[in-house]
Amino acid sequence: MELISQHVKRIMENCKVRARAVGLKFDNETLEYIVTNRDLINLMPKHMVPTIYDYWVHDVEVLRERGKYELSPGNPYESVINTRPAISFYNDNNPDWLNTMIFYHVLGHIDFFQNNFLFKHTWFDDFAEQAAKDKEVIEKHRAQHGRWVDYVIEFSRNIDNLVSFYKTACSFDELSPLDTSEKVSYYFDIFLQDVKTESISEYLNELDRYNADLKIHGSHADEVFFAGVLAKHSEFNQVYAKFQENKKKKPSDLFEYLIENSAYLNRIENEWMLDVMHIVRNTSMYFQPQIRTKIFNEGWASYWHETLFLQDLLHNPQLKGNETNYAVINAGVTSLSRVGLNPYAIGLRLIKYIEDMADKGKISHDFQKIQDRSARAKYDMHTGKGREFIFQAREFMDDFNLINTFVDQDFCDMHDLFVAASYIDEERGTEVFYVKSRKAKDYKQMLIDNLYHPPKITIDQQKSSSHNLYLVHSFEGRQLVQEYIPNTMMGIGFLWGGSVQLETHEIHSEPTDDPKKKDTMVNKVVHTMSDERVYSKKVI
Repeated sequence: MELISQHVKRIMENCKVRARAVGLKFDNETLEYIVTNRDLINLMPKHMVPTIYDYWVHDVEVLRERGKYELSPGNPYESVINTRPAISFYNDNNPDWLNTMIFYHVLGHIDFFQNNFLFKHTWFDDFAEQAAKDKEVIEKHRAQHGRWVDYVIEFSRNIDNLVSFYKTACSFDELSPLDTSEKVSYYFDIFLQDVKTESISEYLNELDRYNADLKIHGSHADEVFFAGVLAKHSEFNQVYAKFQENKKKKPSDLFEYLIENSAYLNRIENEWMLDVMHIVRNTSMYFQPQIRTKIFNEGWASYWHETLFLQDLLHNPQLKGNETNYAVINAGVTSLSRVGLNPYAIGLRLIKYIEDMADKGKISHDFQKIQDRSARAKYDMHTGKGREFIFQAREFMDDFNLINTFVDQDFCDMHDLFVAASYIDEERGTEVFYVKSRKAKDYKQMLIDNLYHPPKITIDQQKSSSHNLYLVHSFEGRQLVQEYIPNTMMGIGFLWGGSVQLETHEIHSEPTDDPKKKDTMVNKVVHTMSDERVYSKKVI
């Protein structure tokens, strides 16, 4: 692995100039490396961070990917890491025109990483450097404790999808675009709405009063404002102090609860395990926003490589003659899948769709009231605000917000989208696919069902004790993956130092005379992993 040549670096720097000219924002410094196709797959199983801590699963994934490569060599094109500076990797056999296209794609990713609000807790850290330090810590403990380090890593990674990402992300008040204090946020978001249950008019009056104080008193606005609050609600300071105290005592997720409350982990001889758990949790937290913005992020990068490269084709004579090559590669990346989901394709088309809607003024209540299809198609207020709107969406939306807000019937009809299903034709011995629905609400739900949605696991304090941890799964229509439950509970039991119980629901399906339908029944069950690592399950 080595840095790209000066010739290729100049291409990248020219791409940066043109990308900034259309509104993309990113740091000046970036690092680009070239690797072989085969070596590039070694970066993928570690989420493209080669400095991340060693773990046996990484090696298994590398071997599996190498096996796939030997069977059917492919071209992964690029990998990019959300670090400071941003690091990206490219194949060593790319021609200049392909590098130009890929550079635009990578700059789209970097812009998304450095401006989307979900990534704000990553903006001031160099994760590659931190990962290298974490790796040293892991190796130090591994030299002293041997295979027990890998047990703790495995048990921790079994629950690293249970980190409370949104609560942690919202705790970065100093990075808030509104720059409001935590006390002000508490007053408006919790005290007025949940504690006092004030009317909307009273809430708006208080908001107007705060904005007026900001305008008049500037940096002293909070002091003046809360003097008025205490005149109306003398108990506010006591209620806020109690909120702060409870917040400090209450962990945000199962991971933190184990770290803070497990008597076993907090023994002096086991404190090294806390180091390992913190590393696993922080690593998971770093990659949570990438998991939650896969469709938007890939669509955003695809939108800009398409937009900027097509502009270059018109004005850059060095790219002439590669129109067909570009079209083939771009189609392979962004073509719609009739069965399955291509995040590049859906994300790209959604961004283009909402840009067109904003250009025509269709993102408005007046447009939504129109029911006539021809009138909706002809509606055009010529606002010219499409580009501005997609930049705002890039800043504040994740995959769920994007899909839930903008996937409508017009979008589905425009791209002939549908929900496919299948059944087994026993007579012919084949799987038969059919169009199940063309309704936007069904297609939207299919997309949402395919998004990352980890289970919500909470701790029942009343049923828990120092020797038994009672967990409750909030059932949302999806059952937990049954085959993983015993091993995961065994790991939690090890970290807790006692037995573990898990209350959840299971769905049982029974076939009917109609091969396309099934009868379903939901049972409430409790899984138990005893101190002796004996597993049992009981319907309640």
